[in-house]
Amino acid sequence: MASDAVGALPDENGKQRLIVLENAGMIDPEDIESYMAVGGYATFNDVLQSMTPPEVIDQIRNSGLRGRGGAGYPAGLKWSTVGKALGAQKYVVCNGDEGDPGAFMDRSIMEADPHRVLEGMMIAAYAVGASQGYLYVRAEYPLAIKRLKHAIKQAEKHGLLGHNISGTPFSLSLQVRLGAGAFVCGEETALLASIEGRRGQPRPRPPYPAESGLWGCPTLINNVETYANVVPILREGAEWFAGIGTERSKGTKVFALSGRIARTGLIEVPMGITLREIIYDIGGGIPDGRKFKAVQTGGPSGGCIPAAHIDTPVDYESLKQVGSMMGSGGMIVMDDSSCMVDVAKYFLEFCMTESCGKCVPCRVGTAQMHGLLEKICEGEATLDDLEMLEELCDMVTNTSLCGLGQAAPNAVVTTLHFFRDEYMAHIVDKTCPAHVCPVSRKEAVQ
Repeated sequence: MASDAVGALPDENGKQRLIVLENAGMIDPEDIESYMAVGGYATFNDVLQSMTPPEVIDQIRNSGLRGRGGAGYPAGLKWSTVGKALGAQKYVVCNGDEGDPGAFMDRSIMEADPHRVLEGMMIAAYAVGASQGYLYVRAEYPLAIKRLKHAIKQAEKHGLLGHNISGTPFSLSLQVRLGAGAFVCGEETALLASIEGRRGQPRPRPPYPAESGLWGCPTLINNVETYANVVPILREGAEWFAGIGTERSKGTKVFALSGRIARTGLIEVPMGITLREIIYDIGGGIPDGRKFKAVQTGGPSGGCIPAAHIDTPVDYESLKQVGSMMGSGGMIVMDDSSCMVDVAKYFLEFCMTESCGKCVPCRVGTAQMHGLLEKICEGEATLDDLEMLEELCDMVTNTSLCGLGQAAPNAVVTTLHFFRDEYMAHIVDKTCPAHVCPVSRKEAVQ
């Protein structure tokens, strides 16, 4: 048995609930028989033999599952749109282009339980009428790619992929496509362009991929974790899944817990759990006796949530209310040794570097914002620069072409909102309270 599969952190306080990660570390990801021994592909066979495509879509819709890739769009509504779309050819696509700093949820799922992802895609393809699918995985994930390709071959040998599966009219082929590491290819229209062999850049929407996706055909695109939720929903029922979480955020969410925290790693928690429970009960709190300062959720496009909001429930709506987002599941904890201006500069630099350059607001706006943040960290900025930074945040948010550009200023916006005193210390007092930024070295010399 392959021994490098990553499972969830130990659940010492009973705060986790493993649904997506239920097989991680428990089965051999390179052996289809190991997956079938725990019920793998039984749900897919049951669906093929006893359910119509609309009945499958109804189950997903009634479960309340929302896309786990970031935006939280209702999965059932997306499936229904693709299912109703006209077209002889339809596609299913799995977004495995996980590019957030500190995030490794999807990589771990693909490495630890590749057949679960395939089975979710198979059920989705049956539901929407697709006969071909692609798993788009970044090339930096060689083990995940190897195991997915191996899993596809095993499924083909067992007659789970190919023509007239299990004696039904349903046929499906799946292929793995490699991404070159561009962050923007996590955006669905850029990802589809990359699969088509074109430069990975987003395009204006509508039309949405559900109506006009790969090669102009209706295309269902969900991320790895979303597909990994499909089997348990069909196996246990929509009502069971809808009973987990909050009123509008159902089920569980996998997070990659990292940063200044005692225990780092993967966790899977029910929606609605608080940040405090995650950081202290599961993560073991802040090491070395330091004080918790903030947690960043939602990847580089997310926001920084301060200690005053540590009791915020982790669900789509609550995180949005405090200026952040769920994102794909990165969660970076910071203690009082972190400078929040420096943190904002770090995430903004990532967004600037990864901008595809197609639209001016993102390409030029993020570069100008980064330059202003550098001036602030150097102690060379003025209050006029701060005002310009805030205007640029608004411009980039409201005029960028795609969601990645529109969300790029979030780390700056939230740190300006919650930690404005630190910006003022750099600009007015010419000091960095955390002694991180270059302005502190200048202060020491003087």
